[in-house]
Amino acid sequence: MKKVAIYGQSYSISAEKEIQILLDVLQKNTIDCFIEKQFYDLLIEGAILEDKYPTFSHFTDLNTSFDALFTLGGDGTILRAVTYIRNLGIPILGINTGRLGFLATINKTSIQESVELVLKGEFLIIERTLLSIKTVPELDQFKELNFALNEVTIARKNTTSMIGIRTSLNKEYLTNYWADGLIIATPTGSTGYSLSCNGPVISPDSKNVVITPIAPHNLNARSMVISDGTSIQLTIDSREKDFLISLDSRITSVPKNTKIYIEKANFTVKSIIPNNQSFLQTLRSKLLWGEDTRNETNL
Repeated sequence: MKKVAIYGQSYSISAEKEIQILLDVLQKNTIDCFIEKQFYDLLIEGAILEDKYPTFSHFTDLNTSFDALFTLGGDGTILRAVTYIRNLGIPILGINTGRLGFLATINKTSIQESVELVLKGEFLIIERTLLSIKTVPELDQFKELNFALNEVTIARKNTTSMIGIRTSLNKEYLTNYWADGLIIATPTGSTGYSLSCNGPVISPDSKNVVITPIAPHNLNARSMVISDGTSIQLTIDSREKDFLISLDSRITSVPKNTKIYIEKANFTVKSIIPNNQSFLQTLRSKLLWGEDTRNETNL
């Protein structure tokens, strides 16, 4: 590994110690570091950096010569970082300086150990599926950033009334969800918004997509797991003229006569998992699955 990018958000500058640890490890191993421009300016303003670094500010500033992208923050930071790497295939390693994190798995106390393992090549790469969205009529908001790593969410706007979401799979009618909204989640997104709406946890290497209604009025409506090769078609019935579509953290208002087409994106995002981490370990830690004293063993 010779060249990396670093991305963070405004609240990450409070993690001065963690930033310094990361930079020290990379400098010790003579790694060229490029820092996202807005984050770099915040670090300079806070007098956190001792040296000057080259910067990047757009997808076009990165290329396949970068060996990895390190993020400082939580899962939301990684979701925003994906808009910089897109289909370049640059692997991401998330350092968690935020709260609950299933994507940003590197704990503050294990930054040096984890980064050194990665630099030694002691890690796994998980290929994470993304979803892509198309609309009829075509909307400018989805021309460039029409993909989501976690989920595509349909939600009501400016009303307390539920909306109807007519859902078809591979052009075959499934049902009309009467609900506050509908979540179409990847395996990565199964531990996000979908999980909070009682959706299932799915292993990130699964070839599936989860459909989860938000507060459904259909009492028998449940989450549904489908193949990620399925094409999904949605039309919306609402008392309001508009409804909301969000792609991860990016949200926009859409006219209710818009037809929505969702399918697996034609590229993946590579996630770096150091050998001292694993998905199951993260689940046990974040969901407190090991807190039952009956699980205490000598394993």
